[in-house]
Amino acid sequence: MRKKERALAVIERLKNEYPDSGCTLDYEEPWKLLISVRLAAQCTDERVNRIVPLLYERFPSPEAIAKASVDEIEEIVRPCGLGRSKAKDINACMRDLCEKYGGKVPDEMEELLKLPGVGRKSANLILGDVYKKPAIVTDTHCIRLSNRIGLVDQETDPFKVEKALRAIVPPEEGNDLCHRMVEHGRTVCSARSAPKCHECCLEDICKKNIKKP
Repeated sequence: MRKKERALAVIERLKNEYPDSGCTLDYEEPWKLLISVRLAAQCTDERVNRIVPLLYERFPSPEAIAKASVDEIEEIVRPCGLGRSKAKDINACMRDLCEKYGGKVPDEMEELLKLPGVGRKSANLILGDVYKKPAIVTDTHCIRLSNRIGLVDQETDPFKVEKALRAIVPPEEGNDLCHRMVEHGRTVCSARSAPKCHECCLEDICKKNIKKP
C-alpha cells in the first residue's frame, strides 16, 4: 500500500472512530488559544484548562496581560511547569499582539511565527482551529503514529513530518486528522505502554503491525 493510499484509509477509519474529535484546549477567543498552547508545552491540556481561568480572571484581555509583570503571570501559570519561561513568552506575545497587530491574532504562518513563543506547531493549531485553513499539527502523538503506521519513515523532526504529511494528506483533512491522532494516541497507540493493536481500527494497514512475524 502506498503512503497516500494508507493516509486516505487512516483518515476515513479515524473519522469513523472519533467523529467528534477536536482541540482539547478550552478557549473562546483566538488569543486565548495562543496562551493555552504555550502553556501546554510539557504539560497536560487538562491542567492548562484548569489554570487559564485563573489567569483571565485577573487579566481579562490581551492588553491586561501585556501590561502585567512577568512575576504576576508566573505566579498563576507556575503549575503548568517552566513557569518563568512561559510567563515571559506570554507577556511578550500579548505585547506584540497589541502593539503590532491591534490585538488580532494573525491568520498567516509567517506572521504567527514572529510572535514570541510561537512555533510551527502552535501556528498550525491557530490556522487550523481558528481560521479553518490547511494545517498539520505535528505534536508527539502525530509524529509517533505517523511513524508507526507508515505515513513517514523513521522521521522525528516535526517540520519534516509536517512536510511529508502535507504531500499525502488532503489539505482539508489535515487539521482534523491530527486531532484524531491525538485521541488515538492517548487511548490506543500509547507511548507509555505497549500499543493496543488488537483494539486498533488501523491494525490491518499499520506498518508496525504488518511487520510482526
